[in-house]
Amino acid sequence: MPQNIDMKTLFTVLSLLTLQLLSAQEEVYANGIFNFEENKARRIFTSGTRIRRSPGVDAPVLDSLQANQPIMVLKKEEMVLKLGERVANWYKISYLKNDRNAEGYVWGGNLCIGYRNKNGYDFLLGLTKTVYKKDPKFQGEDIPQNIAAVKMMEGNTVLDEVSFETGSGESLSYGSFSIESGHRLENVDFTVKATVSGEACGIPGYDQYILFTGKKLIALPQLMSVGDADVYYHHEEFIFPNDKGGIPGAFIYKMEEMEKDEKDREKKKKASKTYLWDGTAYRLR
Repeated sequence: MPQNIDMKTLFTVLSLLTLQLLSAQEEVYANGIFNFEENKARRIFTSGTRIRRSPGVDAPVLDSLQANQPIMVLKKEEMVLKLGERVANWYKISYLKNDRNAEGYVWGGNLCIGYRNKNGYDFLLGLTKTVYKKDPKFQGEDIPQNIAAVKMMEGNTVLDEVSFETGSGESLSYGSFSIESGHRLENVDFTVKATVSGEACGIPGYDQYILFTGKKLIALPQLMSVGDADVYYHHEEFIFPNDKGGIPGAFIYKMEEMEKDEKDREKKKKASKTYLWDGTAYRLR
């Protein structure tokens, strides 16, 4: 009997060591979109962001910061935290609190990936969460989708906010955030454009246009583009009234696809639809 017990114990120990070895080999890498430069100013995106004494969720909490709080990134730490499909390093930061300088550590997923100021308002772009949606293309499996948001802020007060999908973690390699003209749409002061994309072939990128009108944010239908070398591509875009081919009081959605068959022949597909804009909302014509 003792010999049998020893063998079982040995088998259990060996199994645990194997599991630990396999776990150690599974390295987690941060999404490129959360790669923030040191000694650069950033802003908090998630209200109630906890500032900790050291990197890690088990470290004591020193403070809690609200959205739009300016911070300075001092150092990127090696430690990485994954929440859903969002993967980011921890960062050592400094910030002003009650007119005094303070320091601590923050998870990079709670920082803005884009910031703009226009007409006295602050506009923040960030990632909020990961949701799982059934996709009929994958036999109804749950597919992870990251959710991004743009917040319009006045100080620490959120005046308006719109959310949109940004695909899986593979599409979080690169992001951009810009403010464009009103594209000659009635009552639209300007347009906010957020872009999130991957770096590899076959990884989709997303463009989200948001109209600013009367202190309100209106998200347009999302655009998606993806390609695989010269074998396949799918591209979506909007044609606004001030673009070539645009029409007054409307914006046009255009899609083009190309796929090569087994004989290397190109097969193209195009589609378009027109959205009418009445100065406050849009609808399909």
